[in-house]
Amino acid sequence: MKKTLFCLLLLLLSIPLFGQKEHISSFNSLTITYKFHPQFFLYGEGQLRGIDDYSYPDYYEVKGGIGYNVTANHKPFIGVGRYVTYKEKKVDKEEFRFWLQDVLDVKYGKFKFENRVRAEKSWFYDPQKDEHTNRYRFRYRLNISVPLNSSSVQPGTVFANAYSETFFVTEKLVFARNRLYGGFGYQIDETFGVASGYLWQREFAASGNKNLHFIYFALNINIDDSEEKNYSFPGAD
Repeated sequence: MKKTLFCLLLLLLSIPLFGQKEHISSFNSLTITYKFHPQFFLYGEGQLRGIDDYSYPDYYEVKGGIGYNVTANHKPFIGVGRYVTYKEKKVDKEEFRFWLQDVLDVKYGKFKFENRVRAEKSWFYDPQKDEHTNRYRFRYRLNISVPLNSSSVQPGTVFANAYSETFFVTEKLVFARNRLYGGFGYQIDETFGVASGYLWQREFAASGNKNLHFIYFALNINIDDSEEKNYSFPGAD
C-alpha cells in the first residue's frame, strides 16, 4: 500500500514537470541565526539558484536583519537584502529590498504551525534599459513541521517540513506567485542543521504563467548560548 501511494505521488509530480517540458532548477541556501540576547537575534542568509540551468547559478541574494522574541512563539523581524538575476551571463536585474514581517507559531502536539506575514518594498534597476522601478509586495506562509524520531527538534532529530506561500503585489496583477514545498531536515548538533526537499513555484504574469521546479538544499547555523534552545529552520525564502 505504501509503495503504491509513493508511486502515485511521483506520477502526480511528473505530470506538470514532463508534460510541459519543464526542467529541474537548483536552490541552495546558507542561513545563520545568532541569538545575542534573551529577546533579540540577528539573521543572515545567502542564496544561489540555477534557474535556467541546474548546475550554473544565474541568481543570488544576500540578506539579513534583526528580530525580537516577544515570546518563544512570536517573533517580529526587520530585514534588508540585495538580489541579482543574470541572463546570458550578464546582469539582467538588480533589486534592493526592505521588509517587515511577523511570525506566530502555534504548536499542537509534536506539530508546529508557523504563520508568517511579510510586507516588502523593492527598488529595481535594469542595466540593459537603464531603468529604475519599484514595487510593494505582501506574502503569507503557512509552514508545518514535525519531528519524526523525538518529541521536539534537538540534536540528532530528523523532521518533516511542508509549507504553502502566496504572494500579492499592488500592481494590476494582484496574485503574483504561489509556492509549495515538501522535504526533510536533520539537526546534526547544537549548531548545524541541514534540510532538503522539492519546491514548486508558480509565477503568474500578464505575458503568461510559468512553473519552476527546484531541488532545495540548505545548511542552517544556529548560534545560541541559552539553556533552552529554539532551533530555527527558515525554509526556502
